[in-house]
Amino acid sequence: MKFLRLQNDRYIFHLGKPESELFTLILRLYPVIPPAHQPLSKSNEPVNEAHQRLLDEALAEQRRENKTLVESFLTDAQRFQVTDAAAHMTVTAGEMEFLLQVLNDVRVGSWLLLGSPTAEPLEIAPTNPNAPHLWAMELAAMFQMNLIRTLNKKPPGAEPKTS
Repeated sequence: MKFLRLQNDRYIFHLGKPESELFTLILRLYPVIPPAHQPLSKSNEPVNEAHQRLLDEALAEQRRENKTLVESFLTDAQRFQVTDAAAHMTVTAGEMEFLLQVLNDVRVGSWLLLGSPTAEPLEIAPTNPNAPHLWAMELAAMFQMNLIRTLNKKPPGAEPKTS
């Protein structure tokens, strides 16, 4: 994923065909974080079950809405200009924030499914059961970093003038 330019408050990225396909696959994995992963409280106090159920229902509804938004994003004909070899993706800053949230869910959810390892991903021996989670975690992180780097870049002419 290579940032090409900022045009009319829209970020334009170049993705090679295999990279574009991987990006689509990673986004379609959403949601990955297990539904019951978010406790109402991290304290050792007893949790009100009704309140926890409300939180779980609200999060489930948010995930359903986000899943629909991901599909709309991926099927928007104006979003991707596709050729035989590549695709140009156009997104707003707000859409990049949404993509970061989705990619973070895939990355963290994959890490949780791996058992929350403390070792570096490249130090984890891939096996048939864990390879898809390692793959998803690393690719989501790569796409996240590209988006974050782009958001952190100052647009041309943004540097303050010195006198």
